[in-house]
Amino acid sequence: MFSLKDRVTIVTGGGSGIGRAVAILFAKQGALVCILDMDEKGGNAVVAEIEEMGNQAAFFKCNVANQAIVKMAVRDVQDRFGKIDILINNAGIAHIGKADNTSEEDFDRVMAVNVKGVYNCLHAVLPIMKEAGGVICNLASIASSVGLSDRFAYSTSKGAIVGMTLSVAKDYLTDGIRCNCISPARVHTPFVDGFLAKNYPGKEQEMFEKLSKTQPIGRMGNPEEIAALMLYLCSDEASFITGNDYPIDGGFITLNT
Repeated sequence: MFSLKDRVTIVTGGGSGIGRAVAILFAKQGALVCILDMDEKGGNAVVAEIEEMGNQAAFFKCNVANQAIVKMAVRDVQDRFGKIDILINNAGIAHIGKADNTSEEDFDRVMAVNVKGVYNCLHAVLPIMKEAGGVICNLASIASSVGLSDRFAYSTSKGAIVGMTLSVAKDYLTDGIRCNCISPARVHTPFVDGFLAKNYPGKEQEMFEKLSKTQPIGRMGNPEEIAALMLYLCSDEASFITGNDYPIDGGFITLNT
């Protein structure tokens, strides 16, 4: 079950965190993984890890916010592998702030990566997928469903991801393209560790435990759990599923009362 044998898969932001977990799991299931990331060191390290497993992967340096660069990277993937079967729109950035203290510069930066970045990848990949079908999975967030303090720009961007997911799922039904998104709560990634070190020096463990307990289940998720849900949604076993947003949140949305 859940075989992705010879499925050419693009994972944006695949050099660390959730993207890394997705890239490694998909490779284990037989996918040919193409990592699009700004982080050359991280991206190449994941490629090396996959190749050590005996699987095939490639790194393409790419700023998803730049449409010309995205088109070039996608063209390089198609030229090398001949097709694109799966697109994982994982790349994204966070921001802390309310509407009145979020600068225009910060708002535009979040929108450029989190919203335009997904659009750019969809715009480049969909014409290729229309030839033989495909699967798209976008990374949204519980911030698109519930109110989170000090996350104005980030929440706005993730709400847009859900809207784009529904639009693509509707528009490309007859082309054999499925599109879903996943909405995680807090996931323990290197970003979280860096955030705590920067904002709570000396209190990292205390704040980590505090943030973990905001999930009713009592802990943060781990990247491998998010990757497992993505694997299911991109597999043939999920061929009847499209146009859905899947919370994976330790009960945050429904049980956090």
